[in-house]
Amino acid sequence: MILFISCSKTMTEHSRIKVPFTSLPLFETKAKEIALDMVHYSASELAQLFYTKPQLAADAYVRLLDFPSETGHFLPAILAYTGIAFKHINPKFFTPEDFDYAQQHLFISSFLYGVLRPLDVIKNYRLEGHVRLPQHECTIFDYWKPLLTDYFIEEIKKQGGILLNLASGEMKNLFDWERVCKEVRVITPDFYVYKDGKPKSVIVYIKMCRGEMTKYILQNRIEDPKLIKKFEWEGFTYQPRKSTPDNPVFMIK
Repeated sequence: MILFISCSKTMTEHSRIKVPFTSLPLFETKAKEIALDMVHYSASELAQLFYTKPQLAADAYVRLLDFPSETGHFLPAILAYTGIAFKHINPKFFTPEDFDYAQQHLFISSFLYGVLRPLDVIKNYRLEGHVRLPQHECTIFDYWKPLLTDYFIEEIKKQGGILLNLASGEMKNLFDWERVCKEVRVITPDFYVYKDGKPKSVIVYIKMCRGEMTKYILQNRIEDPKLIKKFEWEGFTYQPRKSTPDNPVFMIK
């Protein structure tokens, strides 16, 4: 079984966590190509494209300019991203064996790098999937789709043909998702909070649960999707009446 999670916008350049080994991103050459294309935009244009503050856009522009350089701060992806889900994966307590298992069973989406393994070393960046690449005349999503789909499907098949999709919905656009769903089994858990008499999606809890479930599966070496039902965290439990085999539902009441 392969796990798939989203990257986060927040990143760090420093970590004290030690990993047993590192690897190079599989699509690093393509990432450099995208970075070189993106610097055709000005910092002010990036601010509009990223819907962010001018200073953050200026920082993003400087990072894009520096990206092709072999110098700078590199971190394994699982340590570089600092969003809510990654805080709950909490690799601080991973053993060398946990990291090794994660490297074989976890993919992280990336608008710049395509897909990443946890121990692929990366630089900080900021990018959005809807942005058009000025030289390629296509969006980031359209750029990656033909490059990633075959690779993604083949890697899932190597690990039993099952994908546990814990990524946000927009990450499907990096692939020909219809093909993915036809060629491998895709399981997508949902997480709800029961409020005012009905289940509701609360994004912060969804991100927390995705991180906790990722950690649970990696540390327990879960290969059988039926065992996902045993996942529990802070009151979230499996709801058999609301679930289907490919859409397990977890809820806190």
